[in-house]
Amino acid sequence: MNRVREWLLLFGSILLCTGCGSGNPAAPQGSSATSGAGEVVLFTSLDPLFSEPIVADFETQTGIKVKLQTDTEAAKTVGLVNRLIARKAHPECDVYWNNEVGQTLVLQAKDVLEAYVPQNAADIPDAYKDKSGWWTGFAARARVILYNTELVKPEDAPKSLEDLIDPRFKDQVVIAKPLFGTTYSHAAALFAAWGPERAKDWFRKLKANGVKVAPGNAMARNMVADGEAAVCLTDTDDANGAFLKGRPVKMVYPDAAGIGTLVLPNSVALIKGGPNPEHGKKLIEYLVSHAVEAKLAQSESAQMPVRPGVKPYNAQFDPAQVKAMQVDWVKAAEQFPEVKRFVQEELNW
Repeated sequence: MNRVREWLLLFGSILLCTGCGSGNPAAPQGSSATSGAGEVVLFTSLDPLFSEPIVADFETQTGIKVKLQTDTEAAKTVGLVNRLIARKAHPECDVYWNNEVGQTLVLQAKDVLEAYVPQNAADIPDAYKDKSGWWTGFAARARVILYNTELVKPEDAPKSLEDLIDPRFKDQVVIAKPLFGTTYSHAAALFAAWGPERAKDWFRKLKANGVKVAPGNAMARNMVADGEAAVCLTDTDDANGAFLKGRPVKMVYPDAAGIGTLVLPNSVALIKGGPNPEHGKKLIEYLVSHAVEAKLAQSESAQMPVRPGVKPYNAQFDPAQVKAMQVDWVKAAEQFPEVKRFVQEELNW
């Protein structure tokens, strides 16, 4: 009798397991079923110091949990972009918040994005967004020259990119490696605006003048602030970090051959086939809002508003005083492969 009972229990267990397998199949990795109904996945190249408070505010206001993935300083932008391209067939991300524009257009060209026109972007100027909704720009930074006031007098400070190749700054200039982040985008923009040959000539002369190459913009800034170099190219948010610490530095908005200063807005885009598209759209609406641009403008990153009516961090970061370079971002994005080849194979950086 006991043996019969044991067989019945075993048979029932088999039926139960079989029933478990005959229901709905397990959701594939990256689907909304695995991510959860109240979640959205965000990749961002913006420093966590500045992106995390914005994300926390969104979570508080909406109740939607944000799974945040940031990039490293050394692989800024490029690391996450390569990951998004590699995962295109099985997207794990809903929204990409880039701290510049060029690499976002690389994603568009690789068919990683889905067009979405956010309502909250209606008052953002056309120069800072794609009319079809492939990306929307907000809260910009500018590429600036930063110099050490203990090593360079204000009247002798470089005013343009051409000044950086002047012999008086030999062995005294530092830039971040132009294969990542905003320096990579700056190089691509110069290749597009000047033409590849002129841009290459400038980089060759920069190298011949003894330029130092740092892992990132923050390191370049630190080298100037510490007196290891006299001058660097960096971003306005990095410059403000030095100002807040009372370092002996000043910044100049360069006007390269009359074309102006490169202004790089943040850009946000919806990922095609992401696990939580509706929450992704809500997050985009929040990120491009007037309120978020105001928060970024008043944060220590001192990001420059692109829309009218948003107060800048202070007069030094007022976009009205900057002659912005006119950039064809599609053309600039097309220059990335040639910039990479030139930097690696000819400059050996």
